[in-house]
Amino acid sequence: MTARIQVSHQDPDNDRPPPVRPALGAVAWKETVHLLSNLPLALVGFVYTVTMVATAGGLSVTAIGLPLLAGGLLASRQLGRLERARARALLGVRVEEPTPLPGPRRAGGFFPWLWAGVKDPVAWRTVLYELVRLPWGVLTFAVALVGLLVLWPVLPYVVRWLSNVDRLMVRGLLSPSDELERRIAELESDRGVVVDTAAADMRRIERDLHDGAQARLVALAMGLGLAKEKLLEDPEGAAAMVDEAHGEVKLALQELRDLARGIHPAVLTDRGLDAALSSVASRCVVPVKVAVDLPERPAAAIEGIAYFTVSELLQNVSKHAGARGASVEVWRTAAAGGRAGAGVGSGAEAAAGARLLIRVSDDGRGGADAVGGSGLAGLAERLRAVDGVFVVDSPEGEGTVVTAELPWRGRG
Repeated sequence: MTARIQVSHQDPDNDRPPPVRPALGAVAWKETVHLLSNLPLALVGFVYTVTMVATAGGLSVTAIGLPLLAGGLLASRQLGRLERARARALLGVRVEEPTPLPGPRRAGGFFPWLWAGVKDPVAWRTVLYELVRLPWGVLTFAVALVGLLVLWPVLPYVVRWLSNVDRLMVRGLLSPSDELERRIAELESDRGVVVDTAAADMRRIERDLHDGAQARLVALAMGLGLAKEKLLEDPEGAAAMVDEAHGEVKLALQELRDLARGIHPAVLTDRGLDAALSSVASRCVVPVKVAVDLPERPAAAIEGIAYFTVSELLQNVSKHAGARGASVEVWRTAAAGGRAGAGVGSGAEAAAGARLLIRVSDDGRGGADAVGGSGLAGLAERLRAVDGVFVVDSPEGEGTVVTAELPWRGRG
């Protein structure tokens, strides 16, 4: 079983309509309904757009002109949303929704928000769409109506040609601005994953402190209090209680060390990925070979993500793989795709697209599931949030190979 989880981009071929058939099928009927509905919706959109632009333009010399224009353009966005939904339902055109405009608070105040609304390219393209649609709506309505009445044999071909023009108009004028616009939408979605992950980590740390070290320290304080009371009356009993408290102190310190290692291990900060991953490998239940080939240390954030990715993958090997051995490889690729050798700098080349690659493999039972609510799916979400890639190759009975890829950033 091979699973690949990574950021996906829209494929224009996915929404390509089926071939034309002479008989009127469901697709031809939907296209006909779309063409017949063009005229009434084009009339509404044209009247609204002309009224809005004329009114806002006439009042532009007053204090309410620009706010009125910004509000009108915001409503035009909603007309565009309606047209995208209609095209999706009747023409099978799947167009991503543009990024919503930020509110006044996120935009930095009322005037920045007002200016962003006035120069919104998505809304202005919708205005253009509504203006050019009226003559086209009249034409398509007339042709589709005549076709329904007298042109049955060729109606599917006629409505397909007219609908393809509609498809081009929707994609050209109602799509997000450009690739940057789509990338912003992806990053906003990924930001939610990062926030949720950080909140979950905070809850885990709080729970570990409350249930572990804090409870042990409370018991230690109570034990020392009892020992203090018995110090004069029963010195031997007090000494035994102090010995027991000493053991509790050691256990509490060990729990705090484990918790600190889970947050950010000191060996990673002091000595880098090679030593930190060797430490993780030494705690695995199977022998692990570690090979780290990095000409220099990456940025602290990338280094931390790489460490916790390998740590969780090796925990999976210990718990689920049933393996006899495992290996961890970490290296940096140059922008052209080859493995970067020692001595390669991190300046212009890193900025041009160098990547940090991680491969964790084992000879266990395989069959790892990288979809649904598994831990591997969670790892994939975390890597995707930082523009990473996560690939799982785990055929049944043949072991598992997990490859993770992160953007390279050198230390400033």
